[in-house]
Amino acid sequence: MSVAVYVFVMAGVTYLIRMVPFTFFRKKLTSKFWLSFLHYIPYAVLSAMTMPAILYSTGSMVTATVGTAVALVMAYFELPLIAVALGASLAAFLAGLII
Repeated sequence: MSVAVYVFVMAGVTYLIRMVPFTFFRKKLTSKFWLSFLHYIPYAVLSAMTMPAILYSTGSMVTATVGTAVALVMAYFELPLIAVALGASLAAFLAGLII
């Protein structure tokens, strides 16, 4: 029973999130503030959801920080996503072996 309630609540929230913009924004947006706000919201939400998982995934804040730092440096140099993920994982693993 409770799973069905969760599914219905999730469906309602998903519907509201998709329906509200169509209801309130009938004209084309011209405000630079709203355009930039709507452009950066997905990145902000993704970061807010990902960072806690990154920092607590290894069980040690030190190894997670090392992996994150390696991932940021590799991403800065525009390496492929698989290389960044593997490099960060390897760095966190090696930091765990050393510590």
